[in-house]
Amino acid sequence: MLKTLESHLLDRRWDDQTAAGMSESELLLYRSNILGADKRVTNYGGGNTSAKVMETDPLTGRQVEVLWVKGSGGDIGSITMDGFATLYMDKLHALKGLYRGVEHEDEMVGYLPHCTFRLNPRAASIDTPLHAYVPRAHVDHVHADAIIAIAASENSKALTREIFGDRIGWLPWKKPGYKLGLWLEEFCLENPDADGVVLESHGLFTWADTARDCYDQTIDVINIATRWLAERSEGVAAFGGPVHDSLPADQRRAVAARLMPAIRGFVSGNQHMVGHFNDSDAVLEFVNARDMAPLAALGTSCPDHFLRTKIRPLVVPFDPAQGNIDDVLDGLPAQIDAYRQDYAAYYDRCKHDDSPALRDPNAVVYLVPGVGMITFAKDKATARISGEFYVNAINVMRGASAVSTYQGLPEQEAFDIEYWLLEEAKLQRMPKPKSLAGRVALVTGGAGGIGAATADRYLSEGACVVLADINEDALASTQANLTARYGTDVVRSVAMNVTQEDAVASAFADAAVEFGGIDILVSNAGIASSAPIEDTSLALWNKNMDILSTGYFLVSRAAFKLMRVQDMGGALVFVASKNGLAASPNAAAYCTAKAAEIHLARCLALEGAEAGIRVNVVNPDAVLRGSKIWEGDWLEQRAGTYGTDKDGLEEMYRQRSLLKRSVLPEDIAEACYFFAADTSAKSTGNILNVDAGNVQAFTR
Repeated sequence: MLKTLESHLLDRRWDDQTAAGMSESELLLYRSNILGADKRVTNYGGGNTSAKVMETDPLTGRQVEVLWVKGSGGDIGSITMDGFATLYMDKLHALKGLYRGVEHEDEMVGYLPHCTFRLNPRAASIDTPLHAYVPRAHVDHVHADAIIAIAASENSKALTREIFGDRIGWLPWKKPGYKLGLWLEEFCLENPDADGVVLESHGLFTWADTARDCYDQTIDVINIATRWLAERSEGVAAFGGPVHDSLPADQRRAVAARLMPAIRGFVSGNQHMVGHFNDSDAVLEFVNARDMAPLAALGTSCPDHFLRTKIRPLVVPFDPAQGNIDDVLDGLPAQIDAYRQDYAAYYDRCKHDDSPALRDPNAVVYLVPGVGMITFAKDKATARISGEFYVNAINVMRGASAVSTYQGLPEQEAFDIEYWLLEEAKLQRMPKPKSLAGRVALVTGGAGGIGAATADRYLSEGACVVLADINEDALASTQANLTARYGTDVVRSVAMNVTQEDAVASAFADAAVEFGGIDILVSNAGIASSAPIEDTSLALWNKNMDILSTGYFLVSRAAFKLMRVQDMGGALVFVASKNGLAASPNAAAYCTAKAAEIHLARCLALEGAEAGIRVNVVNPDAVLRGSKIWEGDWLEQRAGTYGTDKDGLEEMYRQRSLLKRSVLPEDIAEACYFFAADTSAKSTGNILNVDAGNVQAFTR
């Protein structure tokens, strides 16, 4: 059966008890959310839903018909009430008198704000006329894989007729806009008994008089198409059948870990890009298939797919049977350059006099036989979603090629959507990226007070973060806390002992697969010990050296290797200690190891400069709150050394400082942010003391 079109039918999620008592606009929200909850119904951000609702005009007090429709850029699965645009229906109908034809239809978007009901600030989308002019109260527009498989087939009109008869009509490809809205109106008026229409190479429109009926209509039509495709494709080898075998899961990740930093370095010329790896069954079936390369070359069909995945993917010539990863890496520069030239030629062939300038010519999607799919974008969520869109495209190609001949969008039509002036205007309205957007940081000791605060600071500036720590319980808790605040896309964790070479290598490989590489290393893992020299055992001495010196060496070496592959520069931040500069009684092992950290940073600053890798040191002092090293024996020992108790130790440290202030994890995090951000782009080999002032630690 047709596996990734899911031969099992869609569940009906509508619950009458939940919907009871809802207003028409609330029912629209409910319908939208349950439709968008299933990616087989529509992709993230794709499709629209609407309802025509009687509302009280705030000026006249009279009842008027208002169109509630998903606003520009929204996602029906996660939309809330403020995500809908609201427009007077009588004014939308009045726009017909202003329409000057296809050559001028983009100007119609400029009139939509004049139709706004109740000064709603939510911008209406280009699809608004498509909903407004369907003469039914409730309208759904979705991009179900099963429907687009039919819509993207060479004989999609005949297939639509065969599957649905007169119930669902068909309209030829037309770029979304005002004219398509008029086409839909004309179809509805000429076919009053139809329940919907398939748009060639685009998706599905369905309608009804109630929210529940409209929902049922949408699910029923998709299920009919799903069942039909499954029956017709029974026994047909997907994509011409396999010619490669998938590598085992660990080997797939190992190949991805080598490929992704190399690709990332090539595609990050304009801005730092973040990667995503997908080796799902659907992806592996496609990348291993005989017809994968010719199908991929055709590009995607649905405009939403295309905008997310570009004109076509790049097929990486990896042979899983030969394991030729070194040859692939050697050939990547030429292959990526060829893709860029091909993309530039496509731009030159299709551009108009008023087209926006050539955008990033690099591929978004990379297909690797036996391994999976890699996607790169400006942030992790976009990279992941781009991959999800290409999985939708794979599903479409599977269905279409099983029952007919798949066809992508014509090249000029694809270009006119990608470089649509309305899309360009939307891009120009995007907020300015945060200072660490696209950057990936690995923080050792990430579950401790300083590590967690630093991760928090980086995440707040748009970075992705890998938390590394030996304490798995604390690691899980810290990850859960940060994920709740910043989302699942941007936070990962890995249990890692910095003294174990294999564990360090594995952690950096995981970071490469999860995000594409590393830009920032915060070396922060630590312990603390206190004992007079005559009571310092060799084991205690070695433990300090292993974690605070050797551990910093191992993670730095791994970071340098990865950063050199990316060839994008990078930043290493060592969280050392005031004790690396200023001697402290009864702590010879700790102080000596911290001094080694500082000198290692200086050495690495020399080695990394030619590659743009900066290495700097932050020296905290007496950061008690949230710090794991201040738990247990160390706290007791330092309190004993200074003749105070636990409660008095922080006050003693505060009074000892020149500024008479406590030093908090957030203070160290701010210094770590400074050394990671471009504001310190001309700083390397430096030491920043964050100790509230300690004359013994003044650098000389």
